[in-house]
Amino acid sequence: MSDLNSTVSTVLTIRYTTNAARVRELAASLTNDQFWHKPYPYGNSFGHLILHLTGNLNYYIGAQIANTAYIRDRPREFNDPNPPSKDKALKLFDDAVQMVIKTIQEQSPNDWSAEYSGLGADAKNRLEMILQCAAHMQHHIGQMIYLGYEFNRQAPPTG
Repeated sequence: MSDLNSTVSTVLTIRYTTNAARVRELAASLTNDQFWHKPYPYGNSFGHLILHLTGNLNYYIGAQIANTAYIRDRPREFNDPNPPSKDKALKLFDDAVQMVIKTIQEQSPNDWSAEYSGLGADAKNRLEMILQCAAHMQHHIGQMIYLGYEFNRQAPPTG
C-alpha cells in the first residue's frame, strides 16, 4: 500500500471509528423509549437518526462501492412504525460502520479516484463519497447531542 493510500485509509478508519464511538456514548444513557421519542414537534428521534445513518452508509458505501446489493427505503428511516429495539438499531449501525471500515481498507490507490454514482449523490469519486458520509454522520451527531441535552433538561430533579 502506498504511503498516501495507507494514510487515507488510516485517517478515514479512525474518523468512522471515532464517530461510531461518539454515537454509542450518546446513546448509552437513553432508555429505549427516549431513543425513539421526538422531544420536539420537528426533527427526528435519536433512533430514527440511527436508522438514517445506517441506511445512508449501507446505500452510498455498501451498495455503491462494496456491492452489497443493499436496497434503501429512505422514508422508512424516518417514520418506521415498528422500529427495532434500541439495541438492534445500534447493532445494525455498528454493522454498517464495520462494512464501511472494511471497504475503506480494501481500496487500492486507484480505487479512491474511481468514478462514483448513487441516487441523490453529487460525489464524483469514491473518496469524495466516503468523506461526505463521514461529514453527514458528524452533522447528525450534532443533532444527537442536542437531543441528549433536551432529555437531560426534561429529567426530573434527583435527590
